[in-house]
Amino acid sequence: MSPDPRQLISRLRPLISSDQAVEDRRRYFGIGQPPGVASFTGRRFEYLAGGGDRPTAANVVTADDLIAVQILSVTIPGEAALDLLEGDVGGQLSALLHEIPNDMDMAEAGAADLSPGSPADAAWRLLTDQPGIGWVAAGKLLARKRPRLLPVYDQVVRCLLGRPKSFWLDLHAALRADDRALHRELLALRRSAQVPEAISALRVCDVVLWMRHHAEHRGADCNGQGHQPDGSS
Repeated sequence: MSPDPRQLISRLRPLISSDQAVEDRRRYFGIGQPPGVASFTGRRFEYLAGGGDRPTAANVVTADDLIAVQILSVTIPGEAALDLLEGDVGGQLSALLHEIPNDMDMAEAGAADLSPGSPADAAWRLLTDQPGIGWVAAGKLLARKRPRLLPVYDQVVRCLLGRPKSFWLDLHAALRADDRALHRELLALRRSAQVPEAISALRVCDVVLWMRHHAEHRGADCNGQGHQPDGSS
């Protein structure tokens, strides 16, 4: 059965269309902020060393990628990092990356590009099988390699969205619904916030959601910390 996008759209649209979304985006990336006002280290996630999807590095994990996920507050343990850079796991991941499109937005992809058994799903599972690499770190590393196709996803966003069962497929359905209306709204938000075009629609969405909930999520009343989601999440 195909995912029903209506519930996720109903959660996303008010957040994306709010005036706060524009301000949060500008604050996160340090756009138009007064001197001395700090932006967030994650602003460099896409850009560090030319990006994880640059042609010379798109299909291999580099040390720059490991630093990039670290500025999004996750760390790949030392042994796992070495295996990704120089070992068998890195070779396996590289083979899978060759099969994952590098020039496609999630809204343009087919469900087969994200479903269980796809190269993207296999890459996520390969990473989460490694000691010390959880679902958040695995997702952020893949988002670094395929920023237009695969989203950053963590406990903060999962909590705000009500823990969707399969985030990739649910978000994919939401972005494609109504002739990709939500995707176009994210691009419009990118323009209104004067965020560079190199930032993907997926990352626009992630930053809006994370900025809206990250402070509250740390509070004692937020129960968003839950069990690990199953697969491609």
